[in-house]
Amino acid sequence: MLAALSIRDIVLIDRLDLEFGAGLCVLTGETGAGKSILLDAFALAIGGRGDASLVRRGASQGQVTASFELDPDHPVLRLLADNGLETDGLLILRRLQSADGRTRAFINDVAVGVQLLREVGQALVEIHGQHDDRALIDPSGHRDLVDAFGGLGGEADALASTWQVWRSAEDDRAQHESEIAAIRANADYINYALDELQRLNPQTGEEEALASRRQLMMHAEKIAGELNEAFDALAGEGTSGARLAAALRRIERQVGAGGALLASVTEALERVLSETNAARANIEEALAATAFEPQELEHAEERLFALRALARKHRVGVDDLPAFVARLETELAALDQGETKLEALTAATVAAREVYAGAASRLSEARKAAAERLDAEVAAELAPLKLDKARLFTRVETVGVYDGGPHGIDRVAFWVRTNPGTEPGPLMKVASGGELARIILALKVVLAARGSAPTLVFDEVDAGVGGATAAAVGERLARLGTKVQVLAVTHAPQVAALANEHMLIAKEAVHGPDGETMATRVAVLDGERRREEIARMLAGQTITDEARAAAERLMSRSA
Repeated sequence: MLAALSIRDIVLIDRLDLEFGAGLCVLTGETGAGKSILLDAFALAIGGRGDASLVRRGASQGQVTASFELDPDHPVLRLLADNGLETDGLLILRRLQSADGRTRAFINDVAVGVQLLREVGQALVEIHGQHDDRALIDPSGHRDLVDAFGGLGGEADALASTWQVWRSAEDDRAQHESEIAAIRANADYINYALDELQRLNPQTGEEEALASRRQLMMHAEKIAGELNEAFDALAGEGTSGARLAAALRRIERQVGAGGALLASVTEALERVLSETNAARANIEEALAATAFEPQELEHAEERLFALRALARKHRVGVDDLPAFVARLETELAALDQGETKLEALTAATVAAREVYAGAASRLSEARKAAAERLDAEVAAELAPLKLDKARLFTRVETVGVYDGGPHGIDRVAFWVRTNPGTEPGPLMKVASGGELARIILALKVVLAARGSAPTLVFDEVDAGVGGATAAAVGERLARLGTKVQVLAVTHAPQVAALANEHMLIAKEAVHGPDGETMATRVAVLDGERRREEIARMLAGQTITDEARAAAERLMSRSA
């Protein structure tokens, strides 16, 4: 609830510090005393629209600070936590309004955007006036109010979860279907390309091997001639190899006589002969490699050119062709597997949709039942408010499952008919200012603490009524005050007499350096001063003993 309000340099208010308690607090005073200014300042603190004209004349800026005491489970705490803000139970909203039109917002002395300040403020305070365009007037919040009235919050939360499951399943199915469609569109091309590649059967490293073989075959004749010449130099009678072999045999026969002297010679000759024989063997292998059929060169060239052509066609390297084949094979396999997976995802989507549809249908029926009870209870409250001919109609329009959302398949709006025989319509379009304020009061009384901000502000909800109707308004405001904190600007003594707290707003002359100016002052009334104010509200400027006695009777009735 609102614990304190501090205002500096806003229009007629130079300096004002107020404290508030639980229950019903009324603000009274003469017209023009500054009641609306006080409410405008309060609205600024909770995110209302700023305006340079709000700054008191001669001041460079105005400031409004509103302090709130929060229950440990208040939902605004989650909003604060989501935005990195902490509070220990006391929440302070502050707004600076500069004379040049700029504004700054703070929550617990941390600078924030005005939008966040407004979201926090709307969770803490509802301001209802004759021409208010927020709170119960906005149909976007009507469904939540019906859910709160019917105790359907748990079902609504569960439905939001089933909707999320359905949408996630639908997203998964749609994404997979898109992927399968892309593969399916290319299936003919993939099959053709894969058949062409599989017939060629490219192998890793084949390009280099073919190129080397082709190079060899193109120069085979010359290479073979050189190899044969080398072979002739190493083999046959009269060659150095033959002469070395003969010399080695003769020396070996003299080893016994030459001893160690010839041993090293024979070892060296053996090494030379061994290398010579190895060279001859390598030459023979090389000569064998240069032997080929003329068609082999043609075949190698054709295959090499075919591999390179396919590589260019598919924009990959020749050595990457085997991997490309594997990828195409995987895509075709994925198409078959994907079709099976798509069937499973479709079945899961249908199942999730049916779960959502069933839960949404049950919640819709529960909402319609709650709406009927709400309309009946509001009707009972309207008669004492001099609106016995008026009727509230909570319209629950059910849409198709595919047009639903996390909140279900219902579009809920409060409509009203103020006179029999007329067509009902939206609250804002049908009800007059005074009627609208009293209808909202009836709604808030029925809703009480369900779906309500912890602080409610009513600006002249009793306008245009008096007597028993004003008393009925006061009784309902007081009843609301037992559930939530209520601040009411009123001109009705019947309302003021029922308050837990009474504040009088007045103007007084203030003398300063620039001469005399007017400033708004607020006094907390009790006892005799409160009786005098209620008597003034009854009698006007001239307070009579009869007015005082009437005020006493009104006050005793509320005791």
